[in-house]
Amino acid sequence: VCFNYTLGSPASRTCRLGMFLTNAHVFHSVLFTSYYTICHRDVKAARVLERSREMWGFCNVKCLLLLVYLHRDNLLNVHGARHPGKPLAGLRLLDVGCGGGLLSEPLGRLGAHVLGIDPVSDSIHTAQLHASYDPDLCDSVSYRACTLEELSAEEEEEEEGSGHFDAIVASEVVEHLADLETFAFCCSHMLKPGGSLFVTTINKTNLSYALGIVVAEQLLRIVPSGTHDWEKFISPVELERLLESNGFSVQSVQGMLYNPASGAWSWTNSTAINYALHAVKLRDDPRRDPAEEDRGAAAHSSAPRD
Repeated sequence: VCFNYTLGSPASRTCRLGMFLTNAHVFHSVLFTSYYTICHRDVKAARVLERSREMWGFCNVKCLLLLVYLHRDNLLNVHGARHPGKPLAGLRLLDVGCGGGLLSEPLGRLGAHVLGIDPVSDSIHTAQLHASYDPDLCDSVSYRACTLEELSAEEEEEEEGSGHFDAIVASEVVEHLADLETFAFCCSHMLKPGGSLFVTTINKTNLSYALGIVVAEQLLRIVPSGTHDWEKFISPVELERLLESNGFSVQSVQGMLYNPASGAWSWTNSTAINYALHAVKLRDDPRRDPAEEDRGAAAHSSAPRD
């Protein structure tokens, strides 16, 4: 897949930014990210993967569209805004592990203001170059070479309070992280109350090991060997438990299935391999015990006053 757009200009320049399908092998990930919590081996693998493929020629467009529609439809259900032609207008989105901007750009075209972050600077340079060919993206999509932890820490230092984004997208990210607790905490910190978190990742099953590692890496060599570590895969149940302990309520979990014969992705009831999860940050922190608050208030009221 690659993206081709033709932009009218005096020089009649054609920019290769729009979509067409090829028969090449397809890698299901949208170029993963890393944080301080990611292993150095995964960062190295990301750079190898980037050099070995054109990032914008290395994504199945049908999978991309599934993810875009997932974000759009769920955000409309949660936030309820309606803007003809720009259904996500007015929303601020954070694309964690944006890679070359494969999700950032289409979400920006739907009207959202998108910030894409990735610790691999080469990925950010590619994303910036790609977006520069489309003037419509100048005001809606921006990129930074940083980690989620760094961005979260900056928000703390600026003392502007947490919760600047209406939604966070983390596509093919969590299976590369060494500290999922920190990831969940930072996502909660960066989201507004009621904001949405979208995660796509790989389940930890025997089938995901067989197809995601043995077949994809060792047999078909779709991605470099060592890209994935099965021990870091996480089941939907474990991910849901982790998110709920950090102030989220999981709204939906949906399986994703790739058909190598047709080259198409589709939704499925099975989450045995790939799945997408949508969670919403609760407006009240569930970790705060109301009984403790009542006791604290009572103690304060009974304290002697000067």
